[in-house]
Parts: sequence; structure tokens; C-alpha cells
Amino acid sequence: MGVGSALIDILVRVDDEFLAGLEAPKGGMLYVEPEFIDRVLAGTKSEPRIVPGGSACNTVVGVGMLGGQACFVGRCGQGEMGEFFVRSLRQRGVLPAMARSRNSTGRVLSLVTPDAQRTMFTYLGAAATLEPGDLEACPFSKAAIVHVEGYLVFNQDFISATMQRAKAGGALVSLDLASYNVVASARDVFNEVIDAYVDILFANEEEGREFTGYRVWEDILAAMAERVPLAVLKLGPEGSLVKAGNRQYRIPAQGDGRVVDTTGAGDLFAAGFLYGLLNGFDLEGCGSLGAACGFEVCRVLGASIAEDRWKKIKEMV
Repeated sequence: MGVGSALIDILVRVDDEFLAGLEAPKGGMLYVEPEFIDRVLAGTKSEPRIVPGGSACNTVVGVGMLGGQACFVGRCGQGEMGEFFVRSLRQRGVLPAMARSRNSTGRVLSLVTPDAQRTMFTYLGAAATLEPGDLEACPFSKAAIVHVEGYLVFNQDFISATMQRAKAGGALVSLDLASYNVVASARDVFNEVIDAYVDILFANEEEGREFTGYRVWEDILAAMAERVPLAVLKLGPEGSLVKAGNRQYRIPAQGDGRVVDTTGAGDLFAAGFLYGLLNGFDLEGCGSLGAACGFEVCRVLGASIAEDRWKKIKEMV
């Protein structure tokens, strides 16, 4: 089960000069109003690509495409974009457990620069109105793992209620730290929920440095693993590090290193890793499957891997 923001991804290629003019931290995420997104889109030259998204949603879609049983919990609008989001989940093998809102469905403008880095501008819309009552009808008792995106940390009542219900239902709680500037803005809440509920913690290098205060990979991983039973540090082209108790593994990256867009790379890595964990893979196998998913999504614009590439990944399984 993935719990997070139901968002429509709008992906556009831009150059570094255009991004610099927006005075945004490259590779980070900022919350904006919809008028900002419309204004930036009007100034771009490339045709945007529009796909369903959101961090936890991308992860459970990956689990569903691998053949796992997956469910997504979120809130979207009642209009055309909300219907598009729900329909897309079903088409990808994911059970929607969606609350509806009078607010419009949230959206994310992802600007992709020539180095394949993506910078995100997020309007949460309906996703900002998530509340603990939305969890009442969700099938937590059937969940083995509940994967929560770190962006929910700004909705402390909701993220805490989600993790409480996951634990009460007997599930493991998995958390992705989301973005280094999110960690910097909400460190106290992260510390609280991680110590109280989290079993599996995902972070990339920048998030890990921000969270732990360390710079060296092994130190970051060790500090994460002191807080949770299973820690995963994603290192992009350098692979990943996994630590559980006294066991530590270095997982190599996969593919030829040619990258189109990094949008969804961490989310799809988590999809492969968690699918492997659910199906009895050892931790190295989980990491290898995660690396394959993460590489494949870097070959396309956006977080949607083509069906023929999923078939290649499933040959690994």
C-alpha cells in the first residue's frame, strides 16, 4: 500500500538558463500556486508530457506492473483529471483507495535540464486536504508493507495516523525522505515518526546528508541504520548501499549509464526493492531489482516505464 499525494506530472525539457531564471534550487522541490505553473509553462518551448504521478503512487504502480498486489491511498479532485488519475491506476494493476475533493487534482511541473536532473514545482490541490478520516475505509489489515512518501510530513496528523494504522494492521512501515529541502524544513517531524514507526528508510545521498549531518556514504548509512531495522541509501550511478543490523551490502547500478530524465528513479528503485522484499528475495536481490527499475525509468521522460521494458525487468524476477 502506498500513501501519498495524488498528482498529475507535467514534464518539460528546459535549458539551465531557463531554470536559473526561476531562482529555484536545482534538483529540489518547491510548493507553488497553480498560476505559477501556468506562467512557467507559457514560457517554455517544448511540448509537455502529462502522466499520473506522485512519489508513493509511482512506487506502487511499479509494484503493480511487476505483478504484485498494490493499492494507493490519496485524494484527488472530482473532475476530468481526477478520473484520469484513478483510471490510470487501474490500468497499471493498482487498486485505488481514493477520497475525492472539491479542490482540483494536484499537479507537479517537472523541469528537466540537459543533465537529466529534474526540478519540481508542486501544487498539491486536493492532496493538501488529506485527513485521518480518509483512512477509515482503507484495507490496512491486508497490507504487508505500507510505503509513505516523505512529502506528507507537512501534514503531521495525517502521516502519524497513517503509520499508526499500518502498525495496528501488522504491516511494516516504509518511508522515503522525498527531498533534501523537505528534510531541512521538517526535521523534527521526521525524527518523531521515524523513531516511533518506521521499519524501512529510503534516502538518496543529498537527503541522507541533510538528515544525518554526515558526508561520507558509510557514515550516512550507519546513522540511518541506527534508527530503523532496514536502511537504503540510493547513490544514483554509484548504485546503492543497504544495511540491516550487522549486514551491509553494496549494490551496483545497472544499465549503460545513459540517462534521459531522473524523474521517478528513486520511486521505481523502491518499487523493485519492496517487491523483492515481499517475495522473499535476499537484500542483494532486492537491491538489484530496484536498480533495474530505477535504470529503466531513467531512459524515458517521466516515471512511466513502457510495457516492453517491464517485460525485460520481469525476466530478472
